[in-house]
Amino acid sequence: MIEGCAVASVLGMLEEREAAARVRVECLREEAAGLAAVLEAAEIELDRRVIARKGLVEALAVSVAGTTAVTEAEQETACSPVPGSVVPPWRDELPVTVLAPHYQRILRVLEGRRSAGKGPAKAKELAAELGLGTTPAKVEGVRSKARRLAGRGWLLLEASGMFSAGRQPVAVPDAGSSA
Repeated sequence: MIEGCAVASVLGMLEEREAAARVRVECLREEAAGLAAVLEAAEIELDRRVIARKGLVEALAVSVAGTTAVTEAEQETACSPVPGSVVPPWRDELPVTVLAPHYQRILRVLEGRRSAGKGPAKAKELAAELGLGTTPAKVEGVRSKARRLAGRGWLLLEASGMFSAGRQPVAVPDAGSSA
């Protein structure tokens, strides 16, 4: 009987250690889930701040353009693709290469969808096709860029909120007129 007690005691110790390990694993899972939520919130905040900064840069660029006479040579250099650059309003004579590379990729994806016979795409679909994933932060970044392109006439924003390839002229305020 003493031999049976020893086996039961060892088995009991193993069960206690297994239970403690399960509790530790569950605590670590909860901690990891909490950290993932904090990371996602931080990514969203970062994207919002990037968008705000770019919006301010655009507003300042429009303000400067309204008060400064720009020569043709300066216009060509102003349209060169620079990361974080302003999206110029679409015109027939402007090539897609005046856009920064991430804007060009969005246009290529939508034009590829059109040539493949697919319809308009939601921002989430665009983010996935661009290989960025479908986290809210990435989707909002793509949506912001696509809306900017649509606002400047480089692509079309459907009433449903979906984006499609196509160009349309947009009204540009006349900097030379006075009231």
